[in-house]
Amino acid sequence: MITRYKVQNFFDEMLNNNGDPKPHYEQFYNILQEFTPQELHEKSETAQLNFLRQGITFTVYSGNSGTERTMPFDFLPVIITSDQWDHIKQGMTQRVQALNLFLEDIYTEQKILADEIIPRELIENNPYYYKAQASDLDIPNKNHIFLAGIDLIKDENGEYRVLEDNLRNPSGMSYVYQNRFVMRRVFPEFFNHHKITTLEHQMSLMHESLKSHSPENCSDPKQSIAVLLTPGQYNSAYYDHVFLAQQMGIELVEGRDLLVKDDIVYMKTIHGLQRVDIIYRRIDDDYLDPDAFKPDSMLGVPGLMEAYRKKNVAILNGIGNGVADDKATYAYVPDIIRYYLKEEPILKNVDTYLLSNPESKEYVLDHIEELVVKNVGASGGYDMLIGPHASAEEIELFRKKIIEEPHQYIAQPTIQLSRMPAFQNNRFYPCHIDLRVFVMGGKEINVLPGGLSRVALKEGSLVVNSSQGGGGKDTWVLRNQ
Repeated sequence: MITRYKVQNFFDEMLNNNGDPKPHYEQFYNILQEFTPQELHEKSETAQLNFLRQGITFTVYSGNSGTERTMPFDFLPVIITSDQWDHIKQGMTQRVQALNLFLEDIYTEQKILADEIIPRELIENNPYYYKAQASDLDIPNKNHIFLAGIDLIKDENGEYRVLEDNLRNPSGMSYVYQNRFVMRRVFPEFFNHHKITTLEHQMSLMHESLKSHSPENCSDPKQSIAVLLTPGQYNSAYYDHVFLAQQMGIELVEGRDLLVKDDIVYMKTIHGLQRVDIIYRRIDDDYLDPDAFKPDSMLGVPGLMEAYRKKNVAILNGIGNGVADDKATYAYVPDIIRYYLKEEPILKNVDTYLLSNPESKEYVLDHIEELVVKNVGASGGYDMLIGPHASAEEIELFRKKIIEEPHQYIAQPTIQLSRMPAFQNNRFYPCHIDLRVFVMGGKEINVLPGGLSRVALKEGSLVVNSSQGGGGKDTWVLRNQ
């Protein structure tokens, strides 16, 4: 069935250039051969229906409206050997440690700016740098990153590279679990022949990390009360919020469910007010507290920031984390690692041109057809140009954007992302993939084994974001024993 699949000049996760499976895919490949195309089609349809019946959805925004969808699921998993995973885990831990030290420094002493490792204007002009609100806060564990979602790709040579850091409200962890759940339910045959690192206990570890952020003035650190603060059901990642709150056993609340009285945060319950010690917020900084940010915000909680500053409540992820996961700051992360940890980066970046640099800008304008251009503040595949796939009108539009606001854009070479087979419409065909790795920070750093593999199901597309038509795959980390 898979014989028509061609590896071509790409790094393929599953197959060698001659079409044979790679060693860690051999068992999976052999079992796959036992199914007829009709059986695979029916199972694939069953898997997709499982997502629909369970209400596992996300919202895609276009203009002023949103459309609720299920993420397309492809049953061929990404399989990672234990050695590959050890390398990823070490690189993730190193990167999050360094970025956390960077955030602590940027909002206190700013040594890295004084030593001219990063241009001061890059930080001070950053729209996600909240100097007034976040400076000199004494936060639990000095930890700004409770949950990070870091995107990895493999290049043409099969080498992992970091594509993007997400340190504000990374979504998608619920899909890691649901992909595994549906895969086990619909394709149990595969699990009897593989030793896969389990995802069990990971939510307990996440809950422990959450509780380790009890604020200094917590009423009782052993019995601290944590909640997940969501913008509500119309948010694109609402399912993610519901899932995480349920799995960690904490209340899911909206801003209207909380109030601040005498700089203490309370949750309204049918039994009266209950003090809240830790807030895992999935609301952007700007909307968190109308007294400190946007006065017209209806999502947040008035007085929350003052309670935070007086150490009566902890807010996760930290305020102003966006200054560290900005696409322009990304270019300096290798220097950030060297500066704070005195180590070489374990995982490489993708080469990046900062268009605020006149020479880089001129180079990019001359080679824009060959490059990927991204808005430093955008995410989800929005405001992005993939030069080799763009029309003349799209290229001209981005050329104007770069000339008008060069500091707002970066450019990167068009990397031939690794590929692997996907099965849709009764056929196997090659699709590009990436991997979002979730890193949980508390007193210790824990990396969720595997993560969310995203796949660009549109043939030839390099955009894997679910908001741009991408789908998901289960991710297996193999155990040695």
